[in-house]
Amino acid sequence: MQQSWRTATIRRTPFTCLPTRWGIFRMAGFERPASGGRGLETAVALIMGDPMRNAPLVRIHSQCFTGDVLGSRRCDCGDQLELAMRSIAGEERGLLIYEQQEGRGIGLMAKLKAYSLQDEGLDTIAANHALGFAADCRDFSFPAAILTDLGVSRVRLLSNNPDKTAALVRAGIDVVEQVACEAVPSAHALAYMRTKKERMGHVLTLL
Repeated sequence: MQQSWRTATIRRTPFTCLPTRWGIFRMAGFERPASGGRGLETAVALIMGDPMRNAPLVRIHSQCFTGDVLGSRRCDCGDQLELAMRSIAGEERGLLIYEQQEGRGIGLMAKLKAYSLQDEGLDTIAANHALGFAADCRDFSFPAAILTDLGVSRVRLLSNNPDKTAALVRAGIDVVEQVACEAVPSAHALAYMRTKKERMGHVLTLL
C-alpha cells in the first residue's frame, strides 16, 4: 500500500506475526525517501488488537542501540521500550512505532562522541551543541505518516516528551491523552534525566 504524505511516499511491507514475551504482535516495515535525497527513512510498527477502535496506546520509540540492545544504564530508553510493550500488552491493544533516529537523530557514531564529552562534564545538550547539533535533531513526521497510513487518527500517546505530542497534533493526529512512560532512573542516568526535565521540558516525576 502507498499513501502520499506531504511530498513523500510511504511503502509498507506485508504484515507478519511477531511473538514476544509480552504477547503476539503484528509487525510491518515502513520506508519513505528521506529529505535532501539522503536515502530512505525506515521504521517498523508493532500492533496488538484493533488500533482503529477508540484511541489506542501508541509509543513512538527512537532506536537506541546502547539502551535497547546492550542494556545501557546511561539512559532510560531500554526501560521505556519494555514499559511500552508491557503497557500495550496489558490493554491487549495498541501500537509501537520503532524508528531509526539513534541519539535523538544524530546517529550512533556521533552519539558515542557526545557520550565522551559527557564523560568530561558536559550535559547531553551541551555535548550535542559542541558537536554542531541541536539538542534534539529528530523529526516525528514519519511516525505521524505511519499512523495516518494505518488509519489511526486518535491516540493516547505513551511519552514524557511534549515535542512528540506537538508533532502529532501538527500532523492532524488527535492526542487525547499523553500517558507517562517513566521508569525509575538508574544512578548512571540521573544527570541525563534531570537535563531532559529541566532543559527539554520532559514530564518526569520520579527524579
